[in-house]
Amino acid sequence: MGLFDFSTGKSDDADPGATRRKPVQSPLTLIMTIRSSEDFEALNARIQEIQSALPEQNPIWIALDKLRIVHFARFVFLENNTKLAIITTYDGSFDDYLNEFIDEIGDIFNALLEHMEGAPPLPVQRNRSQFREYVKANDLGGIEPFYSAYPSATVLDIQAALTDG
Repeated sequence: MGLFDFSTGKSDDADPGATRRKPVQSPLTLIMTIRSSEDFEALNARIQEIQSALPEQNPIWIALDKLRIVHFARFVFLENNTKLAIITTYDGSFDDYLNEFIDEIGDIFNALLEHMEGAPPLPVQRNRSQFREYVKANDLGGIEPFYSAYPSATVLDIQAALTDG
């Protein structure tokens, strides 16, 4: 059974090739190098502070809920705490995604990037193109194809289906 598209009134079942199309979702695997062990300690404390907040007080969760384009997002420290990964799956174009994040939580990025090697000039709100180039240069992407169990469904589609179901 395919996903019902409210905008067309059709299900994916009507188009068997729909599941082989490029997904509307895109992955971001941003890997940033932390400057020092002291920077890791400060960064870890800041991330723990943000992530331990209640969802209605967590600025990242508030932004993600508002934007309604991010399926999943998480932070992971890698390589003995020398790198920070931000791993997300989002709808739409990379540029739109990045600009919306700068607008909504640019100060969070500023707080993270002050601890990273090779970070772009801050604040990101006034250095959008440098920030964009930094993210692109540090995005590992993935080995194609990108799998999605629901390749034609955006966050809005899924939320609508859950609300109507």
